[in-house]
Amino acid sequence: MRIPFTRYAVVGAAVLLAAGGVVVAQAALTQNPAQVTAGDYDLESAHGKITWSVKHMGFSTYVGQFVNVKAELTLDPANPSASTLTATIPLTDVAPNDDALKAHLQTADFFDTANHPTATFVSRSVTVDADDVNEATVVGDLTLRGVTKPVTIEVQFNQAGPAMGGGYKAGFDGEATIKRSEFGIDYALPAVSDEVELHIEGEFVLKQ
Repeated sequence: MRIPFTRYAVVGAAVLLAAGGVVVAQAALTQNPAQVTAGDYDLESAHGKITWSVKHMGFSTYVGQFVNVKAELTLDPANPSASTLTATIPLTDVAPNDDALKAHLQTADFFDTANHPTATFVSRSVTVDADDVNEATVVGDLTLRGVTKPVTIEVQFNQAGPAMGGGYKAGFDGEATIKRSEFGIDYALPAVSDEVELHIEGEFVLKQ
């Protein structure tokens, strides 16, 4: 007769205890931000990216991604407003799924990566939503092509807890909208929209 997995777990724990082994309790997954482990986190680059989209001449919404983003997060669940986020986005690591467009995006028409290879974001405030503690507004400074402007990110907390392969993770999604012309990127306006929608996904790993 097959024993369900849960019974295997109970039997295994009993064997360890009977043998004098020590069972170390591990934090469970939680979707309550107040239960997240406080501390300093690094973005896991394999599970962190920024997806961007623009309206393309009225025909479609064109979508691409920035990958290999680096970010550091300091979480303080007891005092969320004290939490901070900094990020560095390598503009050469843009993935528009078209080699010619990727090359064009590096030029002075767009990112001018010869002079400005990265963009950065530094948070200035974190405000938890009064009606939903799993949502927060993060306001910070985005620097792109040498121009710094305030940007607001609406953040959704997903969950936190032990990660596959070890360690402790906290996961978030975010949404923001910027106007590229404010950063000196006005190529093909208005055929290609000024507004750029950003969707941010991040799994942050607690530093040991």
